[in-house]
Amino acid sequence: MGIKIIGEKCIGCKICVPACPFQAIDVVDRKAVIDETKCNLCGACVDTCKFKAIMIEREVVAPKVNLSDYKGIWVFAEQRGDEIQEVTLELLGEGRKLAGELGEELCAVLMGSPSIEKKAGELIEHGADKVYVVTDKALSRYSTFPYTRTFVSLINKYKPEIVLVGATTIGRDLAPRIAARIKTGLTADCTGLAIEPEKKALMQTRPAFGGNIMATIMSENHRPQIATVRHKVMKKAAKEKGRKGEIIKDQFKPEAEDALVKIREIIKDKTVKVNLAEAEIIVSGGRGLGEAKNFKLVEELALALGGAVGASRATVDAGWISSHHQVGQTGKTVCPKLYVACGISGAVQHLAGMSSSDIIVAINKDPEAPIFKVATYGIVGDLFEVVPALTKKLKEVRG
Repeated sequence: MGIKIIGEKCIGCKICVPACPFQAIDVVDRKAVIDETKCNLCGACVDTCKFKAIMIEREVVAPKVNLSDYKGIWVFAEQRGDEIQEVTLELLGEGRKLAGELGEELCAVLMGSPSIEKKAGELIEHGADKVYVVTDKALSRYSTFPYTRTFVSLINKYKPEIVLVGATTIGRDLAPRIAARIKTGLTADCTGLAIEPEKKALMQTRPAFGGNIMATIMSENHRPQIATVRHKVMKKAAKEKGRKGEIIKDQFKPEAEDALVKIREIIKDKTVKVNLAEAEIIVSGGRGLGEAKNFKLVEELALALGGAVGASRATVDAGWISSHHQVGQTGKTVCPKLYVACGISGAVQHLAGMSSSDIIVAINKDPEAPIFKVATYGIVGDLFEVVPALTKKLKEVRG
């Protein structure tokens, strides 16, 4: 694998120079020159070059497994205290769409204490065709070694084509260990999933380079294809009461490594009072606020609506508000019933973190602001006039 400049096509236009995120390109004597010690083969320069003068040569890797042996889409059913986590229902909703496109089954993998088995029916009602259940006291709380080993054993036995895991603290620990043991690829922190129509491969989209670009990744020659998916990016699967499915029980096999780590106590963090991921209403402020003290306008509107306060990356970077409030690719991904954007232009990084909200209200004095393209309702006006007027009216209506 390597990168090269096609001399007869390069005219030294320098368009590729600022496109390189690693500053690996320079123009010498009207020809582009690439420093291969800096180049990461990301392909940004190839996409930018209008003259097709840059080429990446990639080694063709033959599949290491028989791809046709792998069928079905699996969702890791994350549970805490015998309660199925919301991210699982979101993955079932997205998994149902993907399974429909591939014409395959949607399955869930549920591990926990013996009492967790009763939750298998809940997963079926939310779209799973099959639920693989493994129970043991040792699985009541998530622990790296037994969960990884059990999941890998199930994959080797039943051979799923795609495995989806929530990008939670548990999922981010589990998924890479599974991928490493079965020697397959993993795309982390995905914000979009789709099926490539010709190769029937999973297209996994995630933010890259600090959220400045979106990269779509495919694992064409290895199975299963594994992705961790951000919470609140996908819509939850609707519940179909009485839906029927198959429950498959498998055995847990303890090993000596399980005793290497023991959970003594779980202490919940009480210092962070903002839980944007679960908020039903969010009012966010952007650079249009001008300075930190003007976040008071956003806070007052959020209070009047009974919602939480969010913020764009620019305001967090400027030190106007803490990072706990940040919405976007590098912050929280949210999906409230109502999202009010005050003075936010709508950079792609921010839109990726909130565009799945049920209703979006945008307030901005620039009628061409990108935020209006995703807004349900748009108010073109000065936020310093509009926001106080809205707050006042809401207080009057709500008493």
